[in-house]
Amino acid sequence: MDHTATPGTARAVVLAGGRGTRLRPYTAVLPKPLMPVGDRPILDIVLRQLGRDGFTHVTLATGHLAELIEAFLRDGSAYGLAVDYHREQEPLGTVGALALIDGLDEPFLVMNGDVLTDLDYRALLDHHVRCGAAATVAVTTRTVQISLGVMRFEDADDGARVTDYVEKPSMEYEASMGVYCFSPHVLAYIDAGERLDFPDLVLRLVKAGERVEAWRPDAYWLDIGRHEDYEQAMEEFERMRPRLLPAEPETA
Repeated sequence: MDHTATPGTARAVVLAGGRGTRLRPYTAVLPKPLMPVGDRPILDIVLRQLGRDGFTHVTLATGHLAELIEAFLRDGSAYGLAVDYHREQEPLGTVGALALIDGLDEPFLVMNGDVLTDLDYRALLDHHVRCGAAATVAVTTRTVQISLGVMRFEDADDGARVTDYVEKPSMEYEASMGVYCFSPHVLAYIDAGERLDFPDLVLRLVKAGERVEAWRPDAYWLDIGRHEDYEQAMEEFERMRPRLLPAEPETA
């Protein structure tokens, strides 16, 4: 199997079709990827980053309020990118649309359109190609603070005996960043028109014996899916701006 990518033709698919119900009422009139963070829509930041990292072709998978996204980005020439669109006629989950997008015949990147991160997308794609995986998932480490006292027990015939009592423990875990790379043959695991989400596809690949890699970048990351996440993004954007946005050329 050929795991080489053609230089200068890196392609990304940005998922921008969700209804963003957790961010209502804002998303009743504005698609979530166009929500402003600081002085820029999230999608503007994402496309500038993809251009910085050497991507040349971006496909937007749209649905809810698709016409606003298409009117904002147009053909992508303002970003130095070739931008086209796949508009879902009905929701197909987070990954179902991939089976209907033409030309995904080389390793490609897929990401949610509401992710705020400074990871190097091309480094992720290059790692995916080098290791020969079917899929590579970018992951981040998160800590959850439990606000209750957690008890542990040992079952016995006459009841449950307490073995430990931990007051307000924290739990560390690794979570998907909503940024993936796939090799073209993965599309054979998705039926055309099938409603399918990323976790289901990853588990389908694992069950089939395909190689699924995790990639752990040292990167800032925020999923802007809830009101508290959006407020955090607004608070942190100016401080993170040099890391999130490519430097713009100086004007005379």
